[in-house]
Amino acid sequence: MRTPTIRDVAKRAGVGVGTVSRVLNGSDQVREITRQRVLVAIDELDFSPNSAARQLSGGKTFTIGVVSPFFTFPSFVERLSGIQDVLDGTDYDLTLYSIRSTAQLRRRLAGLVLQNRVDGLFILALPISEEETYDANPDLPIVVVDDTVHVRRYPHLLIDNFRGGQMATDYLLKHGHTRLGFIGDRVEEESFGFTSARDRFDGFKDRLQATGLPVNPNWCRFCLHGEDHARQAAREILSQPERPTAIFAAIDTLAFGVLGAASDLDLRVPEDLAVIGFDDIQAAGFAKLTTVRQHLFQSGQLSAQLMLDWLRTGYVPADRWTLTMPLEIVDRSTV
Repeated sequence: MRTPTIRDVAKRAGVGVGTVSRVLNGSDQVREITRQRVLVAIDELDFSPNSAARQLSGGKTFTIGVVSPFFTFPSFVERLSGIQDVLDGTDYDLTLYSIRSTAQLRRRLAGLVLQNRVDGLFILALPISEEETYDANPDLPIVVVDDTVHVRRYPHLLIDNFRGGQMATDYLLKHGHTRLGFIGDRVEEESFGFTSARDRFDGFKDRLQATGLPVNPNWCRFCLHGEDHARQAAREILSQPERPTAIFAAIDTLAFGVLGAASDLDLRVPEDLAVIGFDDIQAAGFAKLTTVRQHLFQSGQLSAQLMLDWLRTGYVPADRWTLTMPLEIVDRSTV
């Protein structure tokens, strides 16, 4: 009779191999109900943890980590969903590491890279110390998504935020608007150096200047992230004696705040005020928001496929090292 393997335990328990290894190692990152299911499977199969140790001695954890800020932001959730969609059905579990400061980022990366706690890492929209990370473990597969600092040593997926800002502005201009406002989220000094909103604003300014239109600073705001903050900022803009007829919000959630402000002031959308967002999160469809789509779910899928190919073959082809995600305008009913 064949000796049961760790994969047999995972299949019997309905979990990934990485989850079984964490149970065997006494990790507290497994829910109790899952832990009990794995222990029952081990008992039913008469599986020996010593054999698991031999199976794991090759260094495989069957775990891939995601290092990211702001897991609750819709755009990050949709990217994660794309990653998980590809990893489902494989032997790999996904472990999430939420980062709230640059100091925490350095500590977390040092631990993951030096201690071989994962077989690969996704870095989502965070500025990593590339040379330091590579020197610590040059063999660790890392895929960077929406990098804030351009990387050379790792495959990465890019978003052309400047071009996206141009596209949104051109769309408003095409619909006859010449008095345009802008709302983006503020980049704090102690933050991770996010530049996406600023890059989109630069694209916005570029298109206005190219057509000879002024950029009115009274109609442009950078507020704290969140719908409520955007709503207040938009109310300030729209309550002025002379107001814009259209606003480009650098993120869909900010655009929802602009729509709320328009409702507060009894402005009709799009007759009195046109609004365009950026991202095309799922809620944008429910709100019928016109927006710039950056294919969040698909970017997660692509990054996960790059990771799996690297883990299986040991390299990523040069022609897939840098992937720029396409952008497109989704025309709904707010412009």
